[in-house]
Amino acid sequence: MAERRMFAKTIIDSDAFLDMPLSTQALYFHLAMRADDEGFVNNPKKIQRMIGASDDDCRILASKRFILTFQSGIIVIKHWKIHNYIQSDRFKETVYLEEKTMLALDDNKAYTERIQDVSTLDTQYSIGKDSIVKSSIEKKVAEAPLSCKRFVKPTLEEVKEYCLNRKNNIDAQQFIDFYESKGWKVGNQSMKDWKACVRTWEQRNKVENKSTKIAVASKYQREE
Repeated sequence: MAERRMFAKTIIDSDAFLDMPLSTQALYFHLAMRADDEGFVNNPKKIQRMIGASDDDCRILASKRFILTFQSGIIVIKHWKIHNYIQSDRFKETVYLEEKTMLALDDNKAYTERIQDVSTLDTQYSIGKDSIVKSSIEKKVAEAPLSCKRFVKPTLEEVKEYCLNRKNNIDAQQFIDFYESKGWKVGNQSMKDWKACVRTWEQRNKVENKSTKIAVASKYQREE
């Protein structure tokens, strides 16, 4: 396992991260420093006690989705692959393969839930032994086209991160507030893909900026 860990400024300089108490931020750094090469930590409670963090610090990290937690007690750093790239000759695969199969990577290379076995510390739920028979159904749901899946509205952090990666200068809070007021609908239809809506705003802004430049240029030409 590699000894060095990196932290992406896009994550630790975000308002969502900096708004957390310093004790919560410290716990995040300690968890990430002790994670394996794929971001999994098998003793988060021990690390919490070791640095004097509280249960509330863990709950905040989970509720803000900086960590994802499993029924087994293992946690994973959500943005691990954004923070760290480990060369193949130094990389050691995690031993927590069961938990790993429950995760997928989103467009930004952040971990996200593949099936409902990952949740926050306050509201843990899992497929468990009694519901293994449902796994084939859940797999089909996970693999279904986007239009068939239930829409989950994004967090402010997710929108900020997506806009930052696309460098589109869209105000994430304005985006969230606008669609909250619309009930997360596009026209008369319920939203299906918030990232597509961000890209639509992005194109609209480009058109508006271009129109503004043309108008300003025309004004100067008239004045001349």
